[in-house]
Amino acid sequence: MSLSRAIGLIALILSVYILWQIRQLLLLFFSAVVLATAINQLVQLLQRWIKQRGWAILLSLIILVFLFTLVFSIIVPAFADQLQQLIELFPQVFTQIQKGLNILENRIDKSDFIDLPNLDTILQQLQPYISEFFTHTFNFFSAYIGAVAQLFLVIILSLMLLVNPQPYKLLFIRLFPSFYRRRASEIVSQCEVALGNWTTGILIQMSFIAVLSGIGLWILQVPLALAHAILAGLLDLIPNIGPTIAAVFPIAIALLDAPWKAVAVLVFYIVIQQIESYWLTPTIMAKQVSLLPAMTLIAQIIFASFFGALGLLMAIPLTVVAKTWIEEVLFKDFLDKWRQAPS
Repeated sequence: MSLSRAIGLIALILSVYILWQIRQLLLLFFSAVVLATAINQLVQLLQRWIKQRGWAILLSLIILVFLFTLVFSIIVPAFADQLQQLIELFPQVFTQIQKGLNILENRIDKSDFIDLPNLDTILQQLQPYISEFFTHTFNFFSAYIGAVAQLFLVIILSLMLLVNPQPYKLLFIRLFPSFYRRRASEIVSQCEVALGNWTTGILIQMSFIAVLSGIGLWILQVPLALAHAILAGLLDLIPNIGPTIAAVFPIAIALLDAPWKAVAVLVFYIVIQQIESYWLTPTIMAKQVSLLPAMTLIAQIIFASFFGALGLLMAIPLTVVAKTWIEEVLFKDFLDKWRQAPS
């Protein structure tokens, strides 16, 4: 091996190592790209009536802030009130359970009945677990503060990319050899189109889940059906975990009315999850970004194991971009042009 090739190999290995070490930062930047692409869909829609891009960006941001404020005002106060009711109801539930156990104890021969600890004994036994709980709570809030800081970083980067994306695109294209830069520019444009299609698909999916959840909860007469429906639509952005979290709140609130209603809500959300997993998501993703259902599931597992929670959230857009590059570079530019040498 010549010296130049050895130096090139070492440089390649160092580059891969450095990229792996800063993978979380790169994923945050990719998240900013996805967010900027999603907002750009609204900007391009508004540019049909507002020709200047700057004013279209400003109006888009105003619309998004208004929608965020509206959703926040619908969800947070209502859930805070219901959470307070649940906290106030907990001692009453415990008292009712204790009364039922006392009645059962009086009806059964004490020699055959197992002595149940009282509330003070239970609290003493739970003391170590309570201390551990507060420790985990502190760690949770520390991680929460870090997540908020990362969110602000993603928002700032998204705005910078949205206002003036061309220099960043040119900088990325310059990483390729000169003979391949025109082709790389075409692939980057195709990735932008693919991410736009994914954004449209995920918005359709979230809207469908929100409407279906709202109708079902309204039929079951669960309080705050609108707030639960909006939350279900928003949490649907998180694959697999989001729908499960969305089911917890309506089930807990349904317990305030009747136990059977909580069971009905649980069954209803299981049905929604099955519809989404086996029909909605495969249909939308296959049509919008041509992703096979098995690919989406494998991608979620891989990116979640490498990048954690943010990797799970960005698994589908990462797969969309990777699929575009593999199809264009590996298949079209290499394998499709590979001809067998004449014998």
